[in-house]
Amino acid sequence: MICKSDVLSHCVQQTKQKSRMELYSSDRRRQHNQTVWEKFWEKQDIAAVYPNSDRIIQQMRELGSLQNKWVMEIGAGSGRDGFHLAAQGARMIFLDYAENSLKLISALAQQNATKVYLVRADAFHLPFKTLSLDLVYHQGLLEHFKDCSGIVRENYRVLKSGGFALADVPQRYHFYTLVKHILIALNKWFAGWETEFSIRQLMRLYQHAGFSIHHAYGDWMRPSFLYRMIREVCKKFSWVLPLYPKNLPILHSWRRYLRVKIKRLPIAFNTFMDIGVIAKKAD
Repeated sequence: MICKSDVLSHCVQQTKQKSRMELYSSDRRRQHNQTVWEKFWEKQDIAAVYPNSDRIIQQMRELGSLQNKWVMEIGAGSGRDGFHLAAQGARMIFLDYAENSLKLISALAQQNATKVYLVRADAFHLPFKTLSLDLVYHQGLLEHFKDCSGIVRENYRVLKSGGFALADVPQRYHFYTLVKHILIALNKWFAGWETEFSIRQLMRLYQHAGFSIHHAYGDWMRPSFLYRMIREVCKKFSWVLPLYPKNLPILHSWRRYLRVKIKRLPIAFNTFMDIGVIAKKAD
């Protein structure tokens, strides 16, 4: 079941705001990113898009029960993590400015017979009341804006006291960053303009908005960035490799053992592909 934003009487901001196009018109980069994502999600085969492993779901589990909690994903994309949260009892809101993203989520919700709320809006001007949501999160959003502090401040505003915000972004000190910026310079990067963060920079961003840091986390890319690069090159020649390479049991076990050991070291945050923080609004 798909629910429109106007039924969210508990959460939706009633005051009149500027039009969404007016909000976007002041920043050409944001308009460009909008076009990029509309094209990306227009005819996207969801089975061909890598999920976020299970790192975000694992982080959410540590925050306690989501039963009847108002949870919102900002910049929802495919929304796949949110369906897991809805299955745990969350009142799930998907917010994106790309209409094609919301169309995809709508189709998935109908397939899964899952009740969700769809909202098309600007992440810098959320159409929600102050102190109305229990948890907000986004993955792969902040890096697409030169100054994303406004998004974080909006996260803080709409959260209830004691609520949590989760941000998941690419980590700066990685080979991925070098390759990405070369492709951006050549106008070949699939996601348009993009930046990245160190874990200290990400934590400061949330602290400056008034949050306290509950904890930070990170994870490596699975499959590896090298395999994904090879797979993309092969697609140019109509040779489609599987999403994941076949694992050799002994090698897989050894790599898993090393990951567990390295994750405990502070230096690990300079090796992760993706990093994130869970921040808390004061009670």
